[in-house]
Amino acid sequence: MEGLQISLAAARVNAGLTQDDVARELHINKQTIVNWEKGISEPKISQGKALSKLYSMPLDCIIFLPSESN
Repeated sequence: MEGLQISLAAARVNAGLTQDDVARELHINKQTIVNWEKGISEPKISQGKALSKLYSMPLDCIIFLPSESN
């Protein structure tokens, strides 16, 4: 898996989770997840680690960029 990176949204979808699921699990609001996936904001390191665990992916394989260009 070295060198492979996927977007935050793709990592969530691959884990079979909705934005609501992730927000609930991290105890944050869904809009925060939306903003991360659109590249408006980025998760804190502690949140990134939680996402890594939740998505069962190494953190360095997840890129925090929008999945589509606006």
